[in-house]
Amino acid sequence: MIDLHVWPTPNGYKILMFLEEAKLPYKNVPVNIGTGAQFEPEFLKIAPNNRMPAIVDHAPAEGSAPISVFESGAILLYLAEKTKKFIPSSLAGRTEVTQWLFWQMAGLGPMLGQNHHFNNYAPEKIPYAIDRYVRETARLYAVLNKQLAGRDFIAGEYSIADMACYPWITGYGAQGQKLSDFPNIERWFNAIKERPGTIAAYAKAKEINPEGQKPMSDEQKKILFGQAAGTVK
Repeated sequence: MIDLHVWPTPNGYKILMFLEEAKLPYKNVPVNIGTGAQFEPEFLKIAPNNRMPAIVDHAPAEGSAPISVFESGAILLYLAEKTKKFIPSSLAGRTEVTQWLFWQMAGLGPMLGQNHHFNNYAPEKIPYAIDRYVRETARLYAVLNKQLAGRDFIAGEYSIADMACYPWITGYGAQGQKLSDFPNIERWFNAIKERPGTIAAYAKAKEINPEGQKPMSDEQKKILFGQAAGTVK
């Protein structure tokens, strides 16, 4: 059994998608990031960066003691290696998948996150910041669109690279993008959206957060965006 410490965000959905696709037994442990649950001592034991998702695998492949993993990209790699699914066995294929996984972790996620922040959550509208991140989002979309030319998925076969990227593309409208401007992404996006594993993963949102997504309060913004060195405990 795997305990998934999660909240319905793009990084959380990555892991839900894998678990549903691989049909691994797991239990959701909600981490309400709006109330500061990510700073609870028990959670910090498995996720020292006070970010979800994180997992605890109570049945590692080697039969060892439970293993905890934080960082969504590391979790995807761990699960792929555990199950031998959604990552090629060949060196060339594995390299192709992991480089696009790291591309998402280092570029697509952080840049789109800044796009969302300055467009939706910043206390004042800063035109330079908004333009900067909307443009960078478009550039990253163009890179992905080019990669998807002539192939169904990012690295050929459906893999953890696709699971990593898809949840971040779901917010394309709020990011100032149109999928019709990127036809290869649009085709890829619609194919993943219709996968049973994706449908099941996104259906878990109501189970994890029964109240649903609501406008963020000033107190929640302070919890999420007011962190500094003193926050680390």
